[in-house]
This record gives sequence, C-alpha cells and structure tokens, in this order.
Amino acid sequence: MEIAKLTAENTRLKTEARKMTREIFWYPVPIASGMIAATVAVTTLVIKLLN
Repeated sequence: MEIAKLTAENTRLKTEARKMTREIFWYPVPIASGMIAATVAVTTLVIKLLN
C-alpha cells in the first residue's frame, strides 16, 4: 500500500514538473507578441501624426 502511494506521488510530481517546464518555455511568447504589437501600434501612430 505504501509503495502504491509513493508511486502515485512520484507520478504526480513528475507531471507537475513537466507542466511547469512547458509553462516556463512558452511564457516569453505572449510577452514578445505583446511587445511587437505595441511597437507596431506606436509606429503606426507616429507615422499618422507626421503625415
């Protein structure tokens, strides 16, 4: 019974670690996309104001 509990806990921890690794890997993507969108918006605004 104790071995089954430890195995289940080990599986849960591995799954959680995999999830965290995936989140850490993909976290910069939406940040970079937001920065690009903001740059495009500001550049468009500046171009319209100068013309």
